Amino acid sequence: MSIDPGAVIHPSSVIEAGAVIGAGCRIGPFCHIGPEVRLAAGVELKSHVAIAGDTEIGEGTVVFPFASLGQIPQDLKFKGEHTKLIIGARNRIREYVTMNTGTEGGGGVTRVGDDNLFMSSSHVAHDVTIGSRVILVNSVAIAGHCHLEDDVIVGGLSGVHQWVRIGRGAIVGALSMVAADVIPYALVAGPRAGLEGLNLVGLKRHGVARAEIGALREMFMALSEGNFREQARKLHDEKPESSLVNEVLDFILGPSDRSFLTPR
Repeated sequence: MSIDPGAVIHPSSVIEAGAVIGAGCRIGPFCHIGPEVRLAAGVELKSHVAIAGDTEIGEGTVVFPFASLGQIPQDLKFKGEHTKLIIGARNRIREYVTMNTGTEGGGGVTRVGDDNLFMSSSHVAHDVTIGSRVILVNSVAIAGHCHLEDDVIVGGLSGVHQWVRIGRGAIVGALSMVAADVIPYALVAGPRAGLEGLNLVGLKRHGVARAEIGALREMFMALSEGNFREQARKLHDEKPESSLVNEVLDFILGPSDRSFLTPR
């Protein structure tokens, strides 16, 4: 066990031998920290937080009561292999959030970036990769092997199917079921989510130039005119000048095990 002398730990919490507690960590009452857990400097556990497995939590992350991090995957194929959960810096992990370690079949690591907000009761399953500045609203469920890029927002009570990719800057409306890949900067919604358009509000909030937004709109209209992937390949061959358009086309033409949400 390695506990920095600057850490503040409530006497009711259990820190198992082998855990590493960094400088300035604050661990509130009735927390349980397993022997392979590593907390970087300034991590705060409010109370009643359970952290298990080979779990690493980055600097300045705050975890609220009754969150459970690093437990084994909810996957019947898991046979006890050694896998990990890696959480980046400055995340806000609210009440009853669950995040599981990876599986051997999925690469062995569940990975979360920096500056994310996980609202109450959201779930991050095994082998998921989440970028930075992502928001999962209350009771969102991200199934195994999904990949959410930076600046994604998933509305409350939504579900994301296994292996789905959600591109950078996309937004998913509340009460949606996402069963196919979502292109970057998209707006999707619905019980069986469909591609409704572009996340124009998000693009403007991030200061994207009007010309770039116009280029994305033209691309979106072109993608609506025929087979989604074939249209993307044609647009890619024309070598667009817009970096955002190229990002979307590269996403569509990249490797995936799933189809895409296409314009209604």
